[in-house]
Amino acid sequence: MFDFLEGYDLLGAFWTTVQLTVYSAIGSLIWGTLLASMRVSPVPLMRGFGTAYVNVVRNIPLTIIIVFASLGLFQTLDVTLGSENFDTINFRLAVLGLIAYTSAFVCEALRSGINTVPVGQAEAARAIGLNFTQVLTLVILPQAFRSVVGPLANVLIALTKNTTVAAAIGVAEAAFLMKEMIENEAQLILISAIFAFGFVCLTLPTGLFLGWVSKKVAVKR
Repeated sequence: MFDFLEGYDLLGAFWTTVQLTVYSAIGSLIWGTLLASMRVSPVPLMRGFGTAYVNVVRNIPLTIIIVFASLGLFQTLDVTLGSENFDTINFRLAVLGLIAYTSAFVCEALRSGINTVPVGQAEAARAIGLNFTQVLTLVILPQAFRSVVGPLANVLIALTKNTTVAAAIGVAEAAFLMKEMIENEAQLILISAIFAFGFVCLTLPTGLFLGWVSKKVAVKR
């Protein structure tokens, strides 16, 4: 029944999906944290930039961002991200597009966690002479991260599924292979079931594990 799978690198496609997810998640966490810091910054220009970035990017379809990364950055502006290999360039551009998009959601999740930290803690930290950066990194963010493990888990699961959009610029991940198999094989239902099961195997354990972590590290108030 599964003879048609011969000749297709199914595991390789899902491995590419995993790589897209991991690299994009790391980048999104870093950039999203910086954006959240800007949004609560006392500097009006930084607050304005963070707010504008989040509101604009969240309302642009991910497909447009990914396609722009390929057509706009690579083909028009000749941005190669340090590689001469076409497949590698597309992979890195897909990661860049996913980071740009997902970081907006990471920012909002983290900002909601920042809002759960009592104002008195920040005031007490400033009273003993800590500056804004020290208050944020030593007092606010550690508690904020503990409060938003659950929401960040949802963002990570959404990111895993959003990697399928990278197929639009030729990245050989799971959705790209699925499209190729559907075009070549007369097994639409079975192929769809296989790839659906593959994504469940990626996202379900992640959700369960991070849900457990969320309960373990939750801030008791």
